[in-house]
Amino acid sequence: MKVIVKTGHDNEQDNVNDSQQKLDKLAIDEEGNLSEYNPITDMTPEEKELKIQEEIPSNLEDVKRVLEERVGLNRSFDLVLREMVFGSKRVGIFYCNGFVKDTVLTDILTRLTYAPEENVSHHTLQVFMDNLIPHNQVKSYKKMSEIVGQVLMGGTAFFIEGETAALAVDVKSYPVRSIGEPDLERVVRGSRDGFVETLLMNVTLVRRRVRDERLKLEIMQIGMRTKTDVCIGYINDIANADLVDAIKEKISQLKIDGLPLAEKQLEEAIVNKGWNPYPMVRYSERPDVVSAHLLEGHVCLFVDTSPSVMILPTTFFHHVQHAEEYRQTPFIGTYLRWVRFAGIMSSIFLLPLWFMMVMDPSLKPAGLEFLGPQKEGTLPLIVQFLIADIGIDLMRMAAVHTPSPLATAMGLVAAILVGDIAVKTGLFINEVILYLALASIGMFATPSYELGLANRIIRLGLLIAVAIFHVPGFVVGSTLWLIWLATRKSYNAPYMWPLIPFNAKSFFSILVRRPVLAAKTRLSITKPIDGTRQPKS
Repeated sequence: MKVIVKTGHDNEQDNVNDSQQKLDKLAIDEEGNLSEYNPITDMTPEEKELKIQEEIPSNLEDVKRVLEERVGLNRSFDLVLREMVFGSKRVGIFYCNGFVKDTVLTDILTRLTYAPEENVSHHTLQVFMDNLIPHNQVKSYKKMSEIVGQVLMGGTAFFIEGETAALAVDVKSYPVRSIGEPDLERVVRGSRDGFVETLLMNVTLVRRRVRDERLKLEIMQIGMRTKTDVCIGYINDIANADLVDAIKEKISQLKIDGLPLAEKQLEEAIVNKGWNPYPMVRYSERPDVVSAHLLEGHVCLFVDTSPSVMILPTTFFHHVQHAEEYRQTPFIGTYLRWVRFAGIMSSIFLLPLWFMMVMDPSLKPAGLEFLGPQKEGTLPLIVQFLIADIGIDLMRMAAVHTPSPLATAMGLVAAILVGDIAVKTGLFINEVILYLALASIGMFATPSYELGLANRIIRLGLLIAVAIFHVPGFVVGSTLWLIWLATRKSYNAPYMWPLIPFNAKSFFSILVRRPVLAAKTRLSITKPIDGTRQPKS
């Protein structure tokens, strides 16, 4: 029997080795990732090779082994590899259990069950694709990454024994909600259908309205992990080719791990807006609105899993128009548009103007001397405005997150307990609540939710400028705001067009809802190839 005696030096060396191993486990590289040592992902060379293997093995056992390393077959419960024999040929059927449409796949398997042995003995893959699989979307793939990608998109893969290629059959059925009218773009009269979270259904709703053979719907995949489908829609002989190419190039150059938040992440990735609070693109959940913009020469981006479609390019005035104006007569539509403009202007300038006249009563016009607080509050006016404005934002967020059965109770608490008691105790004055309510109504009347939020930020900035610098603060603040907007661009389209640069004809069409037959040309902001809407008489 041997007895090993460790010296002090040996013990010290062991401690150093243990410490080094612990440091290796906790090591972090420059990008913030853990060190290569990880008991979960520390694979053998064989496993690493199988994980990136592109060739499709001709043996089903090898196929199964590759799928185990590549996608976690037998670890992920929703991934299924069903082995069957059709005409003496072993076939592995690989699919995601939640995506496959059982009835369609059962019909295909029923047909394959009766396949004669002599038919599949030669050129098996081609015979399966041409004769035996009764489906309209069947395609062969020779790379494992391609066939696995089709399965993760919802397709079903057929691996045939002895073949180095596989077939993908589109028998997917995505979970989808029923088509309904969008909550943010309701109309009194008009269609009640809106986009859903399924890309194919969304483009179909648009194709139903624009039956033009020149309508192009090009699809791309974005995200190294999510592989999100993004569809670029445009009308070939209307949309400017440079605009289409610029958008496609921006999307193709995008390197990101995924787009789980769909269109909003895509917007931030392809539109360089920085900290700009104003929306540089327009969103719509209505197929008729998207179709109308396609006919104007815009490019529309559909993102899978999102019910909103992105419209490019857009200006400030695109965000202040609503479908309801075009569902009424031109006169009524113009009236509704002007009322909406007044509401938007009041949401920005009403509070700063009233605050400015309260601070300097000499600015009040004749006959409006009654404007101003009838009594003083406990807090300064600017503090009341800021607290009340933030309070309205809190109530809005609470209304969004409050379950429907409790929404009424939450409204009563906010309106009666908070608002009424705050006035009676002298914390706020009545005029602050009144004018803030009018400004909030104007914000809620803004068709674009994103534009309404941006205008609220500008209103707060103007209030602070008036509180510090009085009249010069309002004048300089408003001027800087207008100049700043005038220098913004959305894909080379001036954001304040047709006001800056001024275009009289287009600006008139913004102010007045013209009759359909009066609009003989398209707006020049998109630089359309075909600028005529109607044949010249």
